[in-house]
Amino acid sequence: MSADPRDVTPEESEKRVIEELQKIYDPEIPVDIYNLGLIYDVKCRKDEVSKLNKCKVTMTLTSATCSMSEVIVDLVRSIPSRIEDHSVEEVEVDLVFDPPWDQSKMSDEAKLQLGLL
Repeated sequence: MSADPRDVTPEESEKRVIEELQKIYDPEIPVDIYNLGLIYDVKCRKDEVSKLNKCKVTMTLTSATCSMSEVIVDLVRSIPSRIEDHSVEEVEVDLVFDPPWDQSKMSDEAKLQLGLL
């Protein structure tokens, strides 16, 4: 018997969303968008009606003129369809450019992968 997706806490949903963000790669850079430092915040809350979690991802892009911006944002928005227990109902994307992205936002793992360490 599987657990009721309405029992998943917002904190558990945040972890699941982050796991999915780590599977989305910038098509122009061979690093996932989470370790690349494009994700500034992930916040989930329980919806009062559905009792499922709705999440908001605040993120940026490496450049405001990124040619793949729509593809990346659509992949983030589609995260609920990839979470097996369907505990996340919606992912809203808040695309910001302040503060602007720079290499200092990358994880050490990403820097190592790109030969910057």
